[in-house]
Amino acid sequence: MEAWIDIIILFFMAVTVFAIARLRNLLAVVMLGGIYSLLAASIFVVMDAVDVAFTEASVGAGISTILFIGTLALTTRIEKKPAHTPLLPLIVVCITGAVLIFGTLDAAVYGDPQSPAMQDVAPYYLENTKKHTGIPNVVTAVLASYRGYDTLGEVTVIFTAGIGVILLLGSWRRGISASTRRKEEEE
Repeated sequence: MEAWIDIIILFFMAVTVFAIARLRNLLAVVMLGGIYSLLAASIFVVMDAVDVAFTEASVGAGISTILFIGTLALTTRIEKKPAHTPLLPLIVVCITGAVLIFGTLDAAVYGDPQSPAMQDVAPYYLENTKKHTGIPNVVTAVLASYRGYDTLGEVTVIFTAGIGVILLLGSWRRGISASTRRKEEEE
């Protein structure tokens, strides 16, 4: 049954990606991007990676969508026609995808109890969590203590992205209104 849920969610993710690639309305693209993030979060939940699902839902579907909508409020909603053929980006995406698929060939089978992570890392956490952190719940200890710097890094990335958007859209500080900018784009 779990395999069917994975297949259905992955099918919806693929449909969402194709819709994103075909649309010219950027607001619809942003909304579909949020839907894609929620679908990815649900895949993570099915794979028992709830912490990653929380991060994906909050950052991918939450903060990113809000930042994109804020950007669209200050810019235009319709994508301009490309001046070049999309052949080069397609080739780059295909090569990148092939390299990523090649990289997964060496990965351990999902859920394999003989994988290196299950041989070294998991027993270490199970044996030493209470002694090192004083937290009886292993999952909480991993997220709050062992991965504390990782969480700090994620917050730093989100903060930096927000500052970047503010700096990129800083034209409002120079007195250029969104309506003036839209009129200039139409001409």
